[in-house]
This record gives sequence, structure tokens and C-alpha cells, in this order.
Amino acid sequence: MFEALGNRLQGVFDRLRGRGALSESDVSDALREVRVALLEADVALPVVRDIIAKVRERAVGQEVIRSIQPGQQVVKIVHDALVEALGGGDEGARGLDLNAPSPIPILMVGLQGSGKTTTSGKIALRLKGRERKKVLLASLDVHRPAAQLQLAQLAERAEVVSLPIVAGQSPLQIAERAMDLGRRELYDVVILDTAGRLAIDDALMDEVAAVKAAVKPHETLLVVDAMTGQDSVNTARAFNERVGITGIVMTRVDGDARGGAALSMRAVTGAPIKLLGAGEKLDALEEFHPDRIANRILGMGDIVSLVERAAETIDQAEAEKLAARMQKGQFSLEDYASQLKQIGKMGSLSGIMGMLPGAQKIKQQLGDANLDQSILKRQAAIIGSMTIGERRKPEIIKASRKKRIASGSGSSVQEVNKLLKQFEDMRDMMKRMNKMGQKGLMRGGLAALLPQGRRPF
Repeated sequence: MFEALGNRLQGVFDRLRGRGALSESDVSDALREVRVALLEADVALPVVRDIIAKVRERAVGQEVIRSIQPGQQVVKIVHDALVEALGGGDEGARGLDLNAPSPIPILMVGLQGSGKTTTSGKIALRLKGRERKKVLLASLDVHRPAAQLQLAQLAERAEVVSLPIVAGQSPLQIAERAMDLGRRELYDVVILDTAGRLAIDDALMDEVAAVKAAVKPHETLLVVDAMTGQDSVNTARAFNERVGITGIVMTRVDGDARGGAALSMRAVTGAPIKLLGAGEKLDALEEFHPDRIANRILGMGDIVSLVERAAETIDQAEAEKLAARMQKGQFSLEDYASQLKQIGKMGSLSGIMGMLPGAQKIKQQLGDANLDQSILKRQAAIIGSMTIGERRKPEIIKASRKKRIASGSGSSVQEVNKLLKQFEDMRDMMKRMNKMGQKGLMRGGLAALLPQGRRPF
């Protein structure tokens, strides 16, 4: 979501880092470009003015001008200003607030098409898995056909209970029935998914306000689509003024939205962004951390989130088993396919790379390298078209076998050759690592692992 903004800002700061000393005019020129970059990213004008004013106040001073690394100092100042704009000063606003007597009502509000119902299912799964909560899902949407059935299906996938559907009830009656069931059957959390509209109108707001007055939710979460840009900021302002919200969930942040909405939300509504939806899968939901988002924007990466995602998705026992096989030099194409599957669980390759420091520049250098899941799926299909013997001993794969594998996987012989070459290079590298040992690797560095013809001079 922040890729375009990040690329613009990194270009500005690269020019600053290349200078030994900075004058006030250098800082002013850089801030002018930062201002344009923020505006192009759809950041609200008052927020842009506030960020630039804070940065100018801190940057145009002797501390930066006479610093040993003035360019780095300016980057740090901009980073801090972005964190503040994203709500980094309020530690207590992170994540869902579950500090209340059970059953805790969570009211989901937003426009139709924002991903509100899917997000309700994601939150239910997250609370059940991470927080070990007993969750009840209830759809209050009596206007959209099959909306209640959709939530029931999501509840089944998340392995939580959904409120039984009773035809003819009003949203207020459904909400009261859900809370009554929550109290009687000792649920920890009741998630109430309200109806949406294509646009904000009095009927929508009156309905949501009536439900809120009746159930007194501990959290009122507004779900907004990051792809709608400044429209999502206007939606947030309207809901906050008419209903009152305690937090925001941004969906579709894995798309090509310009990111300005996220930077504007906190300043416009006063409510923090609590969660980010990054895909259609039920587990594609992550907590919002202002400092980590600022790191991504400025190309510093987000190693903490990457490690957290790996810990959640990678099978520890399988990883240990694979490591043992690698150490013994027994790495096969079956193991390689297992690795592809584990990487696929972590999300898109582009998303993973976005969490690595300096990865944006690498992605630009790769150009049209097609960093998406299709690469992993294609390679997994090729390996799946092989026999067990071929996967365990790829050296037996000759011309006729390659044609059969290519035909069975819907790929070309060239793609089969490329996969086999990548696998062979990986296996050779592992053999060299085992042969050199830890001390040898430390002496020779990573260059020692490269094939003889590819080592740098």
C-alpha cells in the first residue's frame, strides 16, 4: 500500500545522504518534495501541513546542520513525524480492547463492499486462536440478500458459533437476541456485523445508532477499504461524528492504494487504526503498529512483523526435520516443495520483500520479475507432476521425463530446466555450508557459498 510513497521519499533521502553537509535551503528543498509526495499519496492537506511543520521545526537547526550524518538525521525526524501521524504516541490504542466483563460486544460498522463481513470472520478467528476466546458471530444485515448466510459460512470456517437465523427480525431484535445468548451460554465476545449501504444516509446511521444504544458495545470498529483513498477518510469522519467509533480496520492494504488514508485517519477522527486486512483468507489480518508502518514507508523494513508472521505460519516440527535433513545433505525436491508451501502461507513474495530493509530498491532493480504467488504455484505444480523417484533423485530426469513433467504441470521444458537448476544450486550451496562448517563460513563469508564461476572478484 505504501510502495509508491516509500519510493518517492527514499529518492528524496538518498540525495540528502549523498551530501556531507546540509544547509537550510537543502532541508527546505527536501521538505518541498516530501510535501508533494504526501499530497500525491492522498494524505489530507491538514495532515501534510502538520507533518511538514513538525519536521521543519526539528530539522532546520544546528543539531542537524552540523551533524556528522545530517541526511540520516532528517530521515529520523521524518520517521518520528510519520509515527506520530499514524498514532504512535498512544500505546494503549493498539489492538482490540478486551478489558471488559463478558460477553464483550464488538460492533462492526461501515459501508457496503468495504469487507466488513469478512473482517468480522477474521476477527473471530483471531480471538479464538490467539486470545482463546469463546466467540459468537451475529449478522444484523437484513437488507442484503444472503448476508446472514455468508456470515454463518465464515463462522463455520473459523470454527466459531454463529447466531441462528430467525426470519423477520429487525437488526435491533437480532442484536438483543445475540447478547442474551452470549450471557446465557457464557460467550467471551459477541461480534455484531451491521448492515452497510452504498453511501452514507440517515437510515443507515439511525439503524447503527439504535443498535449501539441498545447493546452499548465496548468496541465500535469502522471497516474501510484502503483502495477508496480520501473517500475512506470522509467515511470515517461521517461515522465518527454520527455514531462514534473506537477504532478503524483498513482492508485491502495488499492492493495498490496510495497509503494516504492511513496517514490521515488518526488526525481526522481521533480513533486509532487497530487492524489491517491484507487478503481474502481468514488469517490475513494483522495488528497495526505505527512504528513498523513508518519503517516500511522509509525503506527500513519490518523484520519484527516478518518474524511474527513466520512464527504463526511455519510448522516448527517440519522446519526442524528439514534442517536436520539439510545438515545431512539429504535435501530433495520433496523438501523443496515443502519449503515452497511454507513460504506460500506467509503471503505474497512482494509483501514479504516489503518487510526486508532496502527491499524496495531490489524490487525496482528486478523490474518485471513477477514477484507473486504464481511463481511458487508454478514450481509446486512442476514438482507435483514428478514421480516419487524423480523428486528424490532429480538427476534421473532427462529429456523425455522433462517433456512429460512439463505437459503434466502446464509449463514448458524451459521452466522445468530452470527449477532443476535452482534446486541444484541450492543443494550445492548446502553441501558447501556443511563442508566449511561455522568457522569456515565466518572466514570466507557468503561469497564462499557461491558457485566458483559466480564469485565476485
